[in-house]
Amino acid sequence: MQEYKQIQITKEEIVPTALRMRHDGRWLVMIYGWYQTDGQLRISWDYEVGSVVESYYVLGEKSVPSIAEIYDEAARWPELELYELMGICFEGLDTSKRLFLPENLLETQGKGQILVTPLNELVEKRDEMLGEKKEVSDE
Repeated sequence: MQEYKQIQITKEEIVPTALRMRHDGRWLVMIYGWYQTDGQLRISWDYEVGSVVESYYVLGEKSVPSIAEIYDEAARWPELELYELMGICFEGLDTSKRLFLPENLLETQGKGQILVTPLNELVEKRDEMLGEKKEVSDE
């Protein structure tokens, strides 16, 4: 099993860390984010360092510098995902094109937020629609 090392950094250390890793020939494994049980947003940058994955993370930041200029598509894609799905701003990242979500999502539902409908509401809507179709076909 690969060793996993977690290192908390500040927002100001994100770019210098990425530059150092790139200079040392380290692969960017992934960038990801989630809300911890205490409600704080955690954003992590994982790098391959020999047989170890070093995970550098910041807490409580909704806006961080992009490292897409340093790691190209390996950083751009996950940064755009996090922008679209969680509303995290990566300063300097071109967000003029969407990866997955409709281009007008920001205007229609809020900045990078996906509205999830509970299953029971979807079932109710389906049943209502099926009932309406049945009434129309009965006429």
